Amino acid sequence: MIYELRRYHAMPGKLPALVKRFETTTVHLFEKHGFQQVGYWTVAIGASNQDFIYILRWDSLDERARKFAAFQQDPDWVAARSASEKDGPLVASLENEILNPTAYSALK
Repeated sequence: MIYELRRYHAMPGKLPALVKRFETTTVHLFEKHGFQQVGYWTVAIGASNQDFIYILRWDSLDERARKFAAFQQDPDWVAARSASEKDGPLVASLENEILNPTAYSALK
C-alpha cells in the first residue's frame, strides 16, 4: 500500500471554488474510477490558508497511473474542470508526494 499526498495552492480567492468542485464533482469521479480516499483538508493554521490537501491510497504505482489516466480523460471531468475554470484557473500550483508507510504506522 502506498499513499499519495497532494497539496493544491489555490489562486487568490479561488479556494472556495476549488473545494466546491471537489465536493460536487471530483470526489464522485474519483469514486467512479476506483480511487481510495483517505481524506481531504483545508488549512486552518499554517503557512497558507489557501491550500487544499488530500491523501489517496493506492495498491501500487501502476494502479495509480492507470486510474489517473482514465480519470483525466473522463469527459465528465474535462467538462467539469472547464466549467469551473471559466473565470480563470483555480490552482496556482501543486505539490505531489508518494509516501510509504513505516512498519509502525497506523495506516499501512
